[in-house]
Amino acid sequence: MKTQDFFETTSCPNTLGGRLRTICTAGLLPLLLLLPAVVQAQDYTYTTNDDNTITITGYTGSGGDVTIPDTINGLPVNSLGDGAFFFCTNLSSVTIGNNVISIGDAAFDTCTSLTNVMIGNSVTSIGNWTFCSCFSLSSISIPNSVTSIGDDTFDWCLSLTNVTMGTNVTSIGNDAFYYCSSLTSVTIPNSVTSLGDDAFYDCYGLTNIPIGNSVTSIGNWTFCSCISLINITIGNNVTSIGYGVFGDCFSLSSVTIPNRVTSIGDDAFGGCFSLTNITIGNSVTYIGDQSFYNCTNLTGVYFQGNAPNIGLEEFEHGENLAVKATVYYLPGTTGWGPTFGGRPTAPWLLPYPLILNNNPGFGVQTNGFGFIISWATNVPVVVEACSLANSTWIPLQTNTLTGGSCYFSDPAWTNFPVRCYRLRSP
Repeated sequence: MKTQDFFETTSCPNTLGGRLRTICTAGLLPLLLLLPAVVQAQDYTYTTNDDNTITITGYTGSGGDVTIPDTINGLPVNSLGDGAFFFCTNLSSVTIGNNVISIGDAAFDTCTSLTNVMIGNSVTSIGNWTFCSCFSLSSISIPNSVTSIGDDTFDWCLSLTNVTMGTNVTSIGNDAFYYCSSLTSVTIPNSVTSLGDDAFYDCYGLTNIPIGNSVTSIGNWTFCSCISLINITIGNNVTSIGYGVFGDCFSLSSVTIPNRVTSIGDDAFGGCFSLTNITIGNSVTYIGDQSFYNCTNLTGVYFQGNAPNIGLEEFEHGENLAVKATVYYLPGTTGWGPTFGGRPTAPWLLPYPLILNNNPGFGVQTNGFGFIISWATNVPVVVEACSLANSTWIPLQTNTLTGGSCYFSDPAWTNFPVRCYRLRSP
C-alpha cells in the first residue's frame, strides 16, 4: 500500500470535556484519537487516568492552608502532576493525603510562602525541583514510603532548618538540598546508597552529618562550602569520594577515610583551613589534584596502606606559604620515600602493634598462613594463637622488627579447623 502524507489536522471539543482530534489523510478515512480530558473541580484542574485514578494538574484556589482531597468525583487522587502548584505564592501549608503515590517535577516549585508540608504515607517518589525555591519552608518530614528524592528537590529552600528522612530512601539526587543555607540538622538513613553531586552544596548552617554504612558513593561537591561543618562520619562501604566533596568546609578539623575508598577526587579538601589531620584508609590508590590545597593548618596525613598515586599541587598553598603537614605511613607498607607530594614522611608510631591485612603477603601462602607485623618501634612482638576448640592463647614466635616491621608465617595452620592470631609485646 502506498504511504500517504498527513496534510490536515483539526480539533473539536467532545461532550465529555476532552478533545477529539481528527487527523485527515489523503485517500484514507479519518482517524479519531481521544486525548486525556483536563477538567475543573473546585480549586483544581485534573485528568482521569486509564486506571480510574486522578492526577491533579493545577490549582486555582485562593491559597492558605490546603489539604489535597483523597478523591475527586469518587475517584482516588494518586498523583500530583508536574508543576501542579507551581508559583502558587499564596499557599502557606499543604497536607498530601494517603492516596497520593507520586509527586511530580516542580509540583510546588516557587511556592514562596509555603511554610509547612505534610506528606502522606503512600508517597514513594518525590520528583525533581518539587519544592525548589520554597523560601519559607522551615522543616520537612519524609515518610518511610519514599524511596527516592529527585534532583534539586529542595534547592534554595533558604529557611529549611531540619530534615527527617524515612528509612527507605535509597538515593538523594543532584543538588537536592543545594543552598539550603539555614539547614542545621539532617539524618541520612542507612537505606541510602548514593549522594548526588552538589547534594548539600552551600548548606552554611550544617554542623554535623553522619553518612550511613549503605552509602557506596559520594558525588562531586556534595558538601562543598558547608562552612559550619565540624564533623563528618563516612560510612564503611563508601568506595569513592568525588571532586571537591568537602572543598571550602572551613570548620572541618578532622576526617577519617574508610578502608573501602579507592579514590579521592580533585580538590576534595581544598580550602579546609581548620583541617589539622586526616586518616586515609588502606585501599586508596589515587588522590586527585590539589586535594589538600590551602589546608594551611594541616599537620598530619596518616596513611594506612601503600603510597597511592597523587595528582598535582597536592599540598600547595595559594600564597606559597609553608604547609605544616607531615605524611605518616605504617612500616611494612610500600612506595614511601623521604617525601610525598613535596611533604616530609615519617613512620606512624601507633601505641600498639598491628597486623597489615591489605597486602599480597597476607593470608594463605605456599609455606603457611602469613602477615606483616607493623609497629614503628624496636620492641619485639609476640604472636599468639588459639583455636575455637581451645580458647587458650599459645605463644608461637617472638619477632624482632626491622625498620618497624617483620613478616610472620605459620606453617602449622592447616592442623586446625580455625586458628586465630593476636599480637602483644613481651
